[in-house]
Amino acid sequence: MDALASLLEGPRARGAFLMCSLLDPPWSLRIQDEAPLTVLSMIRGTAWILPDAGPKQHGAAAPRQLNAGDVAIFRGPQPYTVADSPATEPQIIIHPGQVTKTPDGEILCETLSLGVRQWGTDPEGATMMVTGTYESAGAASQRLLRALPPIIVLPHGDFDSRLLDLLADEATKDEPAQGAVLDRLLDLVLIAALRAWFAREDAPAWYHAYSDPLVGKALRLLQHNPAHGWTVASLADAVGVSRAALARRFTDLVGEPPMAFLTEWRLALAADLLQESDATIEAIARQVGYGSAFALSAAFKRHFGVSPRDHRQGATPAEHSGAAAG
Repeated sequence: MDALASLLEGPRARGAFLMCSLLDPPWSLRIQDEAPLTVLSMIRGTAWILPDAGPKQHGAAAPRQLNAGDVAIFRGPQPYTVADSPATEPQIIIHPGQVTKTPDGEILCETLSLGVRQWGTDPEGATMMVTGTYESAGAASQRLLRALPPIIVLPHGDFDSRLLDLLADEATKDEPAQGAVLDRLLDLVLIAALRAWFAREDAPAWYHAYSDPLVGKALRLLQHNPAHGWTVASLADAVGVSRAALARRFTDLVGEPPMAFLTEWRLALAADLLQESDATIEAIARQVGYGSAFALSAAFKRHFGVSPRDHRQGATPAEHSGAAAG
């Protein structure tokens, strides 16, 4: 399995929230639902994304425009605003659980309903967006989430837009098993968009490093055999170069040393396994290369800010910008 296939096998929408928004200007939606992953498809009209300042930023990022056929991917939980214009003040706030309110707290969920999975101010609105929200991190894979920047915009033409047409067409139907159909379509749109994004120059450094004959082999060995007792020396022997040469080239291309990457990778695997399987913490520890549940628990809490047990029960890890998301 290649690096991208391994990463993108994670998305599995399960009862995802999907809505078609129909709006006439002026409009502005303040999104603070804390969802881990959201896909927004512009079907017609235009919109502006207004990111908030992140925890490591001194100010908000520049507004970004969306045109018909574009797709935006948002990695939560940071809030953001989508509006017809950067100058339009938020009129509607989307809270956790997709509860929709005015800035004064008035609930609007029923007031703005336009039919099956349709919502907005005008059934013939100049703006039409289809939004799909993965409401649990387990449905999107912790590894995938850590690989993504807060916002990705894919312009029309960068990927197969026929999926958008199909998603928009199915979004307002009320057929048997429609929820399952929409979940799978949302997964396909997300995967198609991310496959296009990973091919771009601004994709993670580790992904492009796979094309290097030396570092690519080292990455595959680490990722396919995380339980092995790797050292820089044994990894260098396996790829046929000196320890110093491997350490230098790996760090240059991936952005961190081999053992730091391996630690991130092991913990990323453990985070997913804790939510996706019923295996004991001891079994997961050995599967990802730790000698005991105690060793994994100590490393996991140091890295994520919560224990493996709390993570399995749904506690939110401290935000961490790890690079091992492959």
